[in-house]
Amino acid sequence: MIKIFGIGEEDNSLENEDLLELDEEILPQEIEEEAGQIALDILETKEELFIIAPIAGVELQDIEVSLSKTVLTIKGTREEPEIYKDSHIIMRNKECFWGDFVRNVILPENLNFDSIKAQMDNNLLVISIEKLRFNSQYIKVNKMIR
Repeated sequence: MIKIFGIGEEDNSLENEDLLELDEEILPQEIEEEAGQIALDILETKEELFIIAPIAGVELQDIEVSLSKTVLTIKGTREEPEIYKDSHIIMRNKECFWGDFVRNVILPENLNFDSIKAQMDNNLLVISIEKLRFNSQYIKVNKMIR
């Protein structure tokens, strides 16, 4: 599982011992231990966070993206091609993963989760989430009158 701490470089300099333990109650309940994982790239601009996953061999109807609190879950199934089921075929090397996969990412809370979008094109899943914009404000401190 990946945890993204913040939206600036200073937040990403945290040491491993600074990682917070994940509260089990926010993890999706349906995670299976035997499921594989997919590779992810996480990129950001000043305005958005992008999560990119190459998912070759996965049909659009076989992928599910969900959000539970701040945990983004990508689940799907990569169906084994029919040629693998041919009894005359001899497997010489096997590196490809076939079957169910799941990947979780703990997102920072400073994202606009209502803006989340997931798109798939050319076997690439691209999830984008806008960052929240906070306006600084100065508060004048006055003397207390008794």
